[in-house]
Amino acid sequence: MTSTLSGIESLTLTVNQEIRVHASLEVTFAALLEQMGPANEMPDGTPLPMKLEPWPGGRWFRDLGEGNGHLWANVQAIKRPTLLEFSGPLFMSYPVANNVQYRLSHEGGETLIRFCHSGFGLIQDEHRRGVTTGWNSIHERVRQRAEGSLATAAIRK
Repeated sequence: MTSTLSGIESLTLTVNQEIRVHASLEVTFAALLEQMGPANEMPDGTPLPMKLEPWPGGRWFRDLGEGNGHLWANVQAIKRPTLLEFSGPLFMSYPVANNVQYRLSHEGGETLIRFCHSGFGLIQDEHRRGVTTGWNSIHERVRQRAEGSLATAAIRK
């Protein structure tokens, strides 16, 4: 039997981003919930059927229908319209723990989203390489949704 252990840096993942949105806190938060849930898509535009239960302990999961799916995380904290935090394996089906935080604030006439994804565990290189692309895609769609005509539909839900 052979065992190897790399340095601690290979066991961690950190993504920090700031997203500026020309919309109110409330509209931006609604757009975030919509995009993370029923409007979620892969970076190539392929629908990614997700459900988000926006309350403490609520699930964020990929819904494959007929009782099938994949739990991505649980809502660890929610404080409308300034905080949304998740804890769970996300898209990683192996020993890993992730924390995802969205902190929203009003600055200079726009909403600033401070995003942080921290992960710890046996993170596969494929996921390490693709995680920023995935988050960038989601965040751009949140911005577009909040700033565009989709924002009104997101608030009504």
